[in-house]
Amino acid sequence: MAVLTILSVILVRNLKVEKPGKIQLALESFIGFLNDFFLDTIGKDGKPYIPYLISVALYIGAANLIGLFGFKPPTKDLNVTAALALMSLVLIYYSGLRKKGPKKFLLGFAEPMPIIAPINIMEIAIRPVSLCMRLFGNVIGAFVIMELLKMLMPAVLPVPFSLYFDVFDGLIQTYVFVFLTSLFMKEQME
Repeated sequence: MAVLTILSVILVRNLKVEKPGKIQLALESFIGFLNDFFLDTIGKDGKPYIPYLISVALYIGAANLIGLFGFKPPTKDLNVTAALALMSLVLIYYSGLRKKGPKKFLLGFAEPMPIIAPINIMEIAIRPVSLCMRLFGNVIGAFVIMELLKMLMPAVLPVPFSLYFDVFDGLIQTYVFVFLTSLFMKEQME
């Protein structure tokens, strides 16, 4: 978090309206891409929640890529993934409650038929567990495989696998987490 905070302070220090530099253009393009991605996924009703989704995407992405520098990824800790899932859960149901109002929100648990209301209520507990365990399981699995490869052939074999598990798989897990969060939010708001 400290590195992300310091980088954000340094990178946005000298922003210009006219004649922006290459770094500013790259940052604006990246944030614009993320903003457009979430806007397409969640819709115009979810626009106030896009900064949260971008922040979570940046955090999880950085947390998963930190393994490249020899640090332990924070997402390897079940407490971190559980906290992220709980924050997302609160936002998912808050967005639905805010959009629909209390009465329509509560009646939504009885859709499409009142008999499945208990299943819809159970889904409140299932969603964060699913988000948490998916992120945690994939990160810890990649870490275990990398440690085994380092023991087997420490000098040669881990390099290509590290690129796969730390970069590709880490960014895929970031995408899956924030995409599912935004999809659940859109579902609650509809």
